[in-house]
Amino acid sequence: MSDLLWKTLVLSPVVLGVTVLVSARAIAAEGASSFEDIKLKAAQTEAPITSNASIFIQTEQPKVNQQLVAQKADENKVLDEVNRYSNEGKNQNSLSQVTSVSQFSDVQPTDWAFQALQSLVERYGCIAGYPNSTYRGNRALTRYEFAAGLNACLDRVNELIATATADLVTKQDLATLQRLQEEFSAELATLRGRVDSLEARTAELEANQFSTTTKLVGEAIFAVSDIFGNNTGDANNTVFQDRVRLDLQTSFTGKDVLHTRLAAGNALSFTQVGNDGVGINTSEGIQTFQIGATGNNSVIIDWLAYYVPIGPAQVYFAGTGGIHSDYVATNNPYFEDYDGGNGALSTFASESPIYRIGGGAGAALTLPFGKGGSFFKPSSLTIGYLASNAANSVANQGLLEGNYAALGQLNFSVGDRLSIAATYVHGYHGAGSGNLFDLGGGLGSTIRVVGTNQANTLSTLNGSSSNSYGIEAAFRPSDKLSVSGFVSYHDITGFGAGDDYQAWSYGLGVALPDLGKKGNVLGIFAGAEPYARNRGGVFAGTGNDIPYHFEGFYKYRVSDNISITPGVIWLTSPGQNSNNDDAIIGTLRTTFTF
Repeated sequence: MSDLLWKTLVLSPVVLGVTVLVSARAIAAEGASSFEDIKLKAAQTEAPITSNASIFIQTEQPKVNQQLVAQKADENKVLDEVNRYSNEGKNQNSLSQVTSVSQFSDVQPTDWAFQALQSLVERYGCIAGYPNSTYRGNRALTRYEFAAGLNACLDRVNELIATATADLVTKQDLATLQRLQEEFSAELATLRGRVDSLEARTAELEANQFSTTTKLVGEAIFAVSDIFGNNTGDANNTVFQDRVRLDLQTSFTGKDVLHTRLAAGNALSFTQVGNDGVGINTSEGIQTFQIGATGNNSVIIDWLAYYVPIGPAQVYFAGTGGIHSDYVATNNPYFEDYDGGNGALSTFASESPIYRIGGGAGAALTLPFGKGGSFFKPSSLTIGYLASNAANSVANQGLLEGNYAALGQLNFSVGDRLSIAATYVHGYHGAGSGNLFDLGGGLGSTIRVVGTNQANTLSTLNGSSSNSYGIEAAFRPSDKLSVSGFVSYHDITGFGAGDDYQAWSYGLGVALPDLGKKGNVLGIFAGAEPYARNRGGVFAGTGNDIPYHFEGFYKYRVSDNISITPGVIWLTSPGQNSNNDDAIIGTLRTTFTF
């Protein structure tokens, strides 16, 4: 108990600091302008392309895709000026356009200048953008609009003179142009100066931009976390962990996306200890930011994937690091954010464990159906295949002969409030594969991301096949409430004696989006992590209870690019053994997106 008190005191300054930060932000937000409110609303995005089957549910993901990366600090000013100049003249009441009192005056259709220019336009075709090369109707023009038309006619006449067709230009027209040029000399000089400046700045922007086809999306997670519970609490300390991902998103046609993601991190899961003082070999309570960590912040390419539409279908190719939730709807909005930085804290609460079986390299195809007024809309059929050791050319390995997981899913959207999916995954796991929920770790891997030891461990002497069945559903009764859940059953058939077993998992979550502020999310999730009962052999007597998982988190959106998520995970009967004390994980996660 003293250890619990001590760790609470250690974490108190952190919690206090976050509270002060959040409070200061909330106070500052009260004085924000309406422009900031508009920006906040614009930051809300739909679920990524992988979840197109359930697009009726919008998840809050404050990810801002930047076109330009590693640029000079003043290039944002260039963009602002480009936008400002491009909008010149759209708003006739804009005071920012006014440089002299004369610009307040309009050029009326009855003015001599208007009629003179109209005649020149019709004779020389100066303004080809308007129908019949004339002004639209007889409306009044601002002096800037008139000067732009006059400048076009001057350029046209100069072109005729330069091409030795000056005889087409009459002396009377030249005199008229001279008079108009003198009358609107100030406006012409201003426009030409702005055009020259805009061209120079645009050239500078194009010369220094990161890429014309690639944008960089980044995410950095800092997390303070600790675990409590007698022996487990004594065996662990408060940790400060991180994970960083940089995703280069390249499009060649405007509709396709190639992801090349770099990752680094040092986040590791906690060690749980039973009442007998022996470590519990379990993956319960693993958190999302602990997935894919390199351990020492070394940099790797952890994901290489390509999305491309072919007709009505969406096709997915993975070169490395592919997982099922990359291409199929998980129907768990607000808990699943497809990256682990803004949704639920744990891997269990973020998506059904059925999507954690297998991974690696492969392909998938999603076919939409149910459009055109059908009761089920929009719905889809998805099939996918991922091989764990696709790059290994030795016997019984490779793309087709090694470990793999093949998925099929029917996703139905009933109206715009309910989405239901039926999922089937067939997997092959060679001898020595290790674990069922391994995200494609493959042969010799010790990776497991969810569930107990009894549910994960496959035969080391013989190969196994698995058939998994799942139902996932999401219901949104209102814009302020979302309910989602899943059930999965896993039937493992070992190729040796006594290698067969079954595993179960289920969970239910309630999310309250925009609670307290636009972009915030309160989530509560409860269920049973994957467990297997009545396994014999080495598992006899290791535990036969159901391991329940309870989780609560509150994501506070500090800005479009920063969120802070405090949360708690409560694990009962760790290792499927009620004799072991409950474990409680407390986490304060801060996510930066750019």
